[in-house]
Amino acid sequence: MQDLHSGGLFGENDEDPSVENTFKYALYRLNHDRTILEKTKVIYDIQRVPPHDGFLASKKVCFQVGLNSIALFGPRSYMVASYVNSMCNALKIPHIEVRMDHFLSDVPTFSINLHPDMHQLSRAYLDVIQYFQWKQVLVIFGDKEGLLRLQRVIKAPLGHDAHISIRQVDDRNMRQVLREAKDSKWKNFIIDLSVEKSAMFLRMALQEGMVDPYHHYILTTLDVETIDMEDFKHNFVNLTGFRIVDPDNSYTNKIMRDMEIYEIQTDLQLLNKSGSMSYEAALMFDAVYLFAKGLEDMAKQSTIPLTNLTCDSNTKWITGAMLYTYLNTVQMRGLSGNIKLTNGRRMDFSLDILQLKESGLRKVGVWNLNTGTNFSIPQTEPAPPFGNKTMVVTTILEKPYVMVKDENAEGNSRYEGFCVDLLHEIAQIVGFEYIIELVPDGKYGAPNDNLEWDGMIRQLIDRKADLAVAGLSISYIREQVIDFTKPFLNLGISILFKVPKREKPGLFSFLNPLAIEIWLYVIAAYLVVSFTIFILARFSPYEWYNPHPCNQDADTVMNSFTLSNSFWFTVGTLMQQGSDINPRAVSTRIVGGIWWFFTLIIISSYTANLAAFLTVERMVSPIESAEDLAKQTEISYGTLAGGSTMTFFKESKIETYQRMWAFMESREPTVFTKTYDEGIQYVLEGNYAYLMESTMIDYITQRNCELMQVGGLLDTKGYGIGTPMNSPYRDKLSLAILELQEGGKIHELYNKWWKATGTCNRDENKKESKANALGVENVGGIFVVLLAGLALAVVVALIEFTWSSKRNASEDRVSKVVHFETKTKRNRKKH
Repeated sequence: MQDLHSGGLFGENDEDPSVENTFKYALYRLNHDRTILEKTKVIYDIQRVPPHDGFLASKKVCFQVGLNSIALFGPRSYMVASYVNSMCNALKIPHIEVRMDHFLSDVPTFSINLHPDMHQLSRAYLDVIQYFQWKQVLVIFGDKEGLLRLQRVIKAPLGHDAHISIRQVDDRNMRQVLREAKDSKWKNFIIDLSVEKSAMFLRMALQEGMVDPYHHYILTTLDVETIDMEDFKHNFVNLTGFRIVDPDNSYTNKIMRDMEIYEIQTDLQLLNKSGSMSYEAALMFDAVYLFAKGLEDMAKQSTIPLTNLTCDSNTKWITGAMLYTYLNTVQMRGLSGNIKLTNGRRMDFSLDILQLKESGLRKVGVWNLNTGTNFSIPQTEPAPPFGNKTMVVTTILEKPYVMVKDENAEGNSRYEGFCVDLLHEIAQIVGFEYIIELVPDGKYGAPNDNLEWDGMIRQLIDRKADLAVAGLSISYIREQVIDFTKPFLNLGISILFKVPKREKPGLFSFLNPLAIEIWLYVIAAYLVVSFTIFILARFSPYEWYNPHPCNQDADTVMNSFTLSNSFWFTVGTLMQQGSDINPRAVSTRIVGGIWWFFTLIIISSYTANLAAFLTVERMVSPIESAEDLAKQTEISYGTLAGGSTMTFFKESKIETYQRMWAFMESREPTVFTKTYDEGIQYVLEGNYAYLMESTMIDYITQRNCELMQVGGLLDTKGYGIGTPMNSPYRDKLSLAILELQEGGKIHELYNKWWKATGTCNRDENKKESKANALGVENVGGIFVVLLAGLALAVVVALIEFTWSSKRNASEDRVSKVVHFETKTKRNRKKH
């Protein structure tokens, strides 16, 4: 049995003795483990050194060198470790460390460091940040070495809109830094502090109200599992950490169980109160076994001589270089995972990624140098439940979404409406309690010139509310500062206008079935056809006939189609009454047949339209669309100030809407309203159109019969439930909304609050198709035409009588003169 010596250097008054105790336990286990170094016993010597006294440390090293130590372990202090490393390099004795080396040197040394490489750790932090797509990060560090550890993160190109800020904290300013971060609305943090200070930081964050689902913390300590998370896990905070020791691994679990037995036997503390092991203690255990494995590999090739060195001599241990080479080639599975060294440094390693769940820290992924970040959240792991958290719901009074039911009531029972019922249904599905609070400024939320928001959006940004449930439109600009669920209502912008007065049919409304130009064309056709028949009847020999058929030798022939008879024939057939005159020739019959077909179509079309024009009172609106509004200036129009409709016109790139926005913005007094009720009142007063969401218009027109919707939708959008950015509740709320939509519950609620309580019948088609009794105003024009025709006939009769009388009188005078002259001539002849 060969005895080999090793030395351990540890700090004086070390608050955590687990690393030193693990060193003792590892050598104890090694000496009792016959599967490795079965013919060798490793004897150790422990020396304690002050963290800043290099001279005393060198004396301790010389003492252990004098004991023929073939390897030295530790210490943790960087300053002392640099002295030890320099001496070991000079004496060619392997120096095995488990601390993070912040100042890596390219000069070859005899150092073996099992701590994960600082730059690779920084890369792991950066990969996780990029996985979460963080654009704003506040880095909290405790000492100057923290900047070295995180330099890859600080210098990382996260994007043109990324913002990384750094703050150093200590016990005195930690709370002040937290308050400044809260005021500046930092949500994402990287915490590079010791285990104790990390726990203190989280407790202060909890007291400042910053431990909630809207904040995310990444802890760089590899001992995150040693922090008591009991006070934080029920707040659903996003907390991510890393570990290098997997307690669920069978090998690790067995070693830890053996440690528990060793603790009982020796009264030495190896594990913390929660039963877990610090990562530095695990690294020390692995360092001892890596040393043993290297010795075993070397012993198979040659004997291991004693060092026989002193610090006063200039001699070096000849076998030291060989042992260092064997240590560098060791590959093994340790408590800290697979161990493989490159030039004495641990470059290739794996980290477990942990996240805080309600049941505690749980492994959700793995990081390694080759594949980077790989998240594999178990499907059986439920999403963070709402638990006992009472959600603060901000809303705004707006019919029919949220209305006051009882002024004297308290709590949620004070309100009613579509959104109140919807919120109740969602809460039943998801499982949470809630408190409804009205937004203080009574606004939905819009940014000012400084991009500062107001209304419900402000409440969500400031985390004063967990949900915003109202008629809140989902828009691009709002999505940049808050999150939305799936829409529960789809709608668009439309125009609310006053119902125009119905126009009663005019006295001559019987002319309306045909346009004025058609009437003129009919008259022209009547004249053309009449003259055509007259001319063709004159030319055609078959249109002339013998008026005395019994006298075949008579020389007299007649033609029925005189000019007056031609007009009488066409007007008779036009009125579908016929006449006693009929064409005889083929040519005139062709004209007559075509005229009859023409009059059939005209009269049938006229008759078909006549009933509608006589029985329906029509409304004529001065505007029918947004284009009509944009083209005129007599009718004013506006929107709700600070609403999404106003933002739509303000940001629109469509020319029509740009003209409308310019008109609305330039009007004095302002056409924008503070409330919907104010806009409705403007519409009722007349000469004003109000642009608002179609669902609101539907609700209003169902209850006020003097108002109507004009035109279609100007855009398409949806109402959604607003949540703060990165809220863990959004997805569950969206699933609940989809479930309610597919089950028809939302449609049922819509009918309840829109249709069931309405008082106006808006079925215009039924109303217009209903046959009304005809009054004088409908057919009075026909009587006027009749009276006019009778009067005209009387006048014509008088004219005919007068004309005939005058002509007869003239003929009588002529005949008397002729008779007198004839009689005179006769008398003269007699005489």
